[in-house]
Amino acid sequence: MSIKPVYSVKTSPAENAAELAAQLSDVSAKFILFFASSNFEPAALGAAMQAHFPTAVIMGCTTAGEIANEKMLKNSVVAMAFDADALDDVVVGVVQNLSTENQVPQVFADFEQHTGQKMIDLDVKAYVGLVLIDGLSLSEEKVMDKIGDLTDVLFVGGSAGDDLKMKATYVFANGEAYTNAAVLALLKPKVNFEVIKTQSFRALDKVFKATRVNEAERIVYEFDGQPASKVYAQAVGLPVEEAGNKFFGQPLGLMVGDEPYVRAPGGIQDDAMMFFCQIKEGMELSLLEATNIIEDTRSLIQTKKAELQQISGLIHFHCLARTVVLEEHGQMEEYAGIFADIPTVGFCTYGEQYLGHVSETSTMLLFM
Repeated sequence: MSIKPVYSVKTSPAENAAELAAQLSDVSAKFILFFASSNFEPAALGAAMQAHFPTAVIMGCTTAGEIANEKMLKNSVVAMAFDADALDDVVVGVVQNLSTENQVPQVFADFEQHTGQKMIDLDVKAYVGLVLIDGLSLSEEKVMDKIGDLTDVLFVGGSAGDDLKMKATYVFANGEAYTNAAVLALLKPKVNFEVIKTQSFRALDKVFKATRVNEAERIVYEFDGQPASKVYAQAVGLPVEEAGNKFFGQPLGLMVGDEPYVRAPGGIQDDAMMFFCQIKEGMELSLLEATNIIEDTRSLIQTKKAELQQISGLIHFHCLARTVVLEEHGQMEEYAGIFADIPTVGFCTYGEQYLGHVSETSTMLLFM
């Protein structure tokens, strides 16, 4: 069996694809997953990857930073190849026109034709999904909600980035580059797998109810009937004009038991707060406090290593906000080192998908 991660830091799409193919010459790739800096021309990169892996199913996206084994990279292309001993089956579909449509049912209909089974009937221990979404589309919840309506198979993934340019992100499928779109993959691994997540926060005893919101635009106008920005600023002990300094360290969280599903603020406009994830009216959210990203992630991975005994591959969807914190503390190499002995590929995301859409989180798909 082969699950093999590789990377290239060449300066053109053609050179990167060629170098990846050379490194993967010993793998008969059935599926190629790749993540690439947005500084490469998307159409050229998609075509080059397809040309160098003509018999493989291919999906990928642009990033805000790339991950390969123990390296946190920029201006690179990273890829993971799966052969037929690792994957029994894989099928990829594109959800287009996210801003105006929801084509998840059409893609799932294609998946059902491919597998010969209804998506709702698939064995959740045999199948797992990947999802890559345009990170500027504000459509993650729409896609994930529809997926959850139609199947119990767990889909995990990330929102595509564009190296903080905030202009356009792209997803790739079988030689084509798409914007305002999502790419879904349905995998049937031949090995056991598990989806995990980690977010380095603990809940404090301050809880707010969102009482006036614009769900589509991810804006909260009021918490507990009061101006949202003032409620948040008071909770973190700062004037409204300085409260943004606490966004990364003290986001809000939807609590499921003791587990926070992070809702990160993105800005303040007058009395309102903008978020990177949708907040529904009536939702109760706890104020969170940051813990140690290095310690929390190392503990999780060490626990999984001991429990699973071997991890043959890991796909890492790592929130850009976590990267910013690690960079500020000079901890990028230390963080990457946690994965040094695990075949790993991943990218820095504009959002993470795990039972919905979350922020400031790392979601990971592990293969045993």
